[in-house]
Amino acid sequence: MRQGLAEKRQAIVRGARRVFGRDGYTRAGMDSIAKEAGVSTRTIYNHFPEGKTQLFRVVVVEGSEEVVRAHIDAIDRRLHKVTDLEADLIGFAHAWMSPMYRYQDHFAVVRQLRAEVGHVPREFLDAWRAAGPDRALGEVAARFRELAEDGLLDAPDPDRAAVHFLQLTAGVISDRTYQGILSMPEEERDELIASGVRAFLRGYEPR
Repeated sequence: MRQGLAEKRQAIVRGARRVFGRDGYTRAGMDSIAKEAGVSTRTIYNHFPEGKTQLFRVVVVEGSEEVVRAHIDAIDRRLHKVTDLEADLIGFAHAWMSPMYRYQDHFAVVRQLRAEVGHVPREFLDAWRAAGPDRALGEVAARFRELAEDGLLDAPDPDRAAVHFLQLTAGVISDRTYQGILSMPEEERDELIASGVRAFLRGYEPR
C-alpha cells in the first residue's frame, strides 16, 4: 500500500475508533466517522467497501492486537527472569495495567462493545476475544506454566491461575476505574495490586 493510502487508512481507523468509542456501534454513522477522520465517505468506502461493519471489526481487532503487544512486552520485561516472585509479580501487574491508560480510545470501544452486546454481531465479539482478551490470557498462562515447571508456582492449571491473577490484580482496578475513565490514587492502586498478589500467592505459591 502506498504511503499516502496507508496514512489515509490510519486516519480513518483512528477517527472511527473515536466515534465508535463515543457513540457505540449501533449509533455511529459514516458521516460522523468521515468528519472525525477528515475524509469523505467515498474515501472510507474505497478503503472499507463493506462499510461500517467492516470498519468496526478492523477497529476492534487492530486495537486489541496493539494492546496485546503491550501486554506481551510486560510479560517479557517483568517475568522473563524471576528473582523475587512477589516483587516481580507486583511489577508485572503494574505493567499489565499500563495499556488501559495508554490506549483509552480502544478501551472506550470495548466498553461500548460490552454495553451493546445484544446488538453487536457475534462475529465481532469472537474476533475481539480472539485478538485481545483470550490471547493476552493465553500469554500469561504460558508464562505461569513455565514458572510452575521451574517450581516457582504450584499451578496444575495455568489457565485458571492466569484468570485468578488478573482478576485479583488488574480486574479490581479496571472495575473501580471503569477501565481507566476514573482516576484512582496511586497509593490505593499500589495497595490493591500488592494485596491481590499476596492473595494469589496464598493459593499458588509452592508449600
